[in-house]
Amino acid sequence: MDPKQGGADLSPDPSLYDPFHHPKEAYKDPDDGRQRFLLELEFIQCLANPTYIHYLAQNRYFDDEAFIGYLKYLQYWQRPEYVKFIMYPHCLFFLELLQNANFRNAMAHPQNKELAHRQQFYFWKNYRNNRLKHILPRPLPEAAPPPPTSEAAAAPAPAQTMPPAVPAVSGLPKVENTRGSGGDRRKRKHGN
Repeated sequence: MDPKQGGADLSPDPSLYDPFHHPKEAYKDPDDGRQRFLLELEFIQCLANPTYIHYLAQNRYFDDEAFIGYLKYLQYWQRPEYVKFIMYPHCLFFLELLQNANFRNAMAHPQNKELAHRQQFYFWKNYRNNRLKHILPRPLPEAAPPPPTSEAAAAPAPAQTMPPAVPAVSGLPKVENTRGSGGDRRKRKHGN
């Protein structure tokens, strides 16, 4: 019978044959999202490794629009309430670079992977010194001495004492020691 003509609706109720169908209840995650949080944290920290990004590019993950959308979704990790959980902050830098299609394509080439890896190494190598330049207080510039007045200009300058000259030994040429004080014993061979 047609329901439009006032008859009873004979369509089957989905809850009769679907034990998981609960139309009025929203999905409740059993661990309150902890598993998802840990999986996303682990994945995003893997992005700190240029070799892993190269792997993703080689296996054409960057050709999948859903994966690109996932990378855009992961940008929420840059917010302060999430960034405090990240141990490898380079992952956020690479996540930002992965938003660019040119970078994603470039990471498919081994030379670019090696370049990114070297740059990351040099950053880590010099991080402490570079960071200290911005953290430590800089000394105040020394005040320049005041210009001389006419009275000071008229007074004779004090005599500067010079160290006594070392007398030269006549008849002997001066020999400079080109080796270190201990000499290089590895290259010296004693022959009989």
